[in-house]
Amino acid sequence: MALTQNVTDRVARRERLEAQNERLAEFARVVSHDLRSPLQVAGGRVELARTECESDHLAGAAAALDRAEQLVEDLTALAQAGDAAGNTEAVSVAELAANCWEVVPTADATLSVDTDQTISANRSRLRQLLENLFINAIEHGGEDVAVTVGAVDDGFYVADDGTGIPEDAREEVFEVGYSTAGDGTGFGLRIVKQIAEAHGWTIRVTDSEEGGARFEFTGVGAAE
Repeated sequence: MALTQNVTDRVARRERLEAQNERLAEFARVVSHDLRSPLQVAGGRVELARTECESDHLAGAAAALDRAEQLVEDLTALAQAGDAAGNTEAVSVAELAANCWEVVPTADATLSVDTDQTISANRSRLRQLLENLFINAIEHGGEDVAVTVGAVDDGFYVADDGTGIPEDAREEVFEVGYSTAGDGTGFGLRIVKQIAEAHGWTIRVTDSEEGGARFEFTGVGAAE
């Protein structure tokens, strides 16, 4: 009887989760479609106004629009991240990490890559994962944070020398909306976790050797 009840509960939880994911995906599609165009128009108008006059109000408006656009992008990515990983291919972790670092606003931050792994992954989704981790490190570790990508048994890690994540918050950081950064959207690490799970990987948060945060991914298959 207890076994039957446990199975029933698991099925019910899975069905609720699937329904929630479907609603989130639909909401993200609507938000992405209906908000992108007016945001782009408003952004263009603000930039045009800034060429004609100087005002702190315009700078504030531009920053608010940038944040709104980032929220739309993150929400869309969050909805997509729950899907299966899709087509996978052989991906060089070092090469992709370096490419991701080039497109992230890194200020004086530095990247060290200590792995020559080639893994089986969806390149686009892995790019999202790495870029979100790099952005998270810079937002919380400061503009001069040092980030390292390396190998662990059966996987890889991304670590930094920032302030780290308290042990009692290491599950909470993956919740939607959680952020301790003033300009964070609270979606980045949730996207990271969902991309990892879509690949069948396990993600673990711990301390880096320098006392910062370290995200470990295991169950990662080597490229054939």
